[in-house]
Amino acid sequence: MTKVLVLGAAGKIARHAVSQFVDEEGLDLTLYLRRSERLRNLAGDRVEIVEGDVTDTDHLRQVVEGKDIVYANLGGDDIEDQARSVVAALEAAGVGRLIWISTLGIYDEVPGEFGKWNHQMLDGGYLEPYSAAAQVIEASKLDYTIVRPAWLTDVDEVEYELTQKGEPFKGTEVSRKSIADLVVKLSLDPTRYVRGSVGVNKPGTEGDKPSWY
Repeated sequence: MTKVLVLGAAGKIARHAVSQFVDEEGLDLTLYLRRSERLRNLAGDRVEIVEGDVTDTDHLRQVVEGKDIVYANLGGDDIEDQARSVVAALEAAGVGRLIWISTLGIYDEVPGEFGKWNHQMLDGGYLEPYSAAAQVIEASKLDYTIVRPAWLTDVDEVEYELTQKGEPFKGTEVSRKSIADLVVKLSLDPTRYVRGSVGVNKPGTEGDKPSWY
């Protein structure tokens, strides 16, 4: 039985991933979030709900122990501090596999007019902390995969393509359900993209900005 810990389990992408996880036999889930009542209805034989803050490293280490895979769906101004706590907890617990959701643009990898627009929208308090958090993850000893989504939609579809670190980012948007699908696939085959960083976009969405702007 593979044991998966989901950090930030009430997030929109995480909820899609959890929905897919519970349909997979051979997986036990632990859902970690600040307000456990938000997901209390999901508790069951294969789903445990744990309330906590990821910056509480000691508590997080206790929860991480015995897990096989940690999927972090985190955000906020303190995302770098959260990354440091996650790395410390996993390394202390001897758990190596981490799937970390970040954002596009952390390597200045978005080309052209869309890249300029993305900087205009995300510089000055959003892109910088996510870039710093990714550097913390990449400097760790963990078997991480950093996932860099394009601008997110709630479209009910799974359609995406990947780019690797060092390649120009493609497309402008992607569905949250697509990111969740990738997370589940990485969890089911944890040897994929180890110590890698993948950009994720919907094919055919190239342009100067996402379609709704």
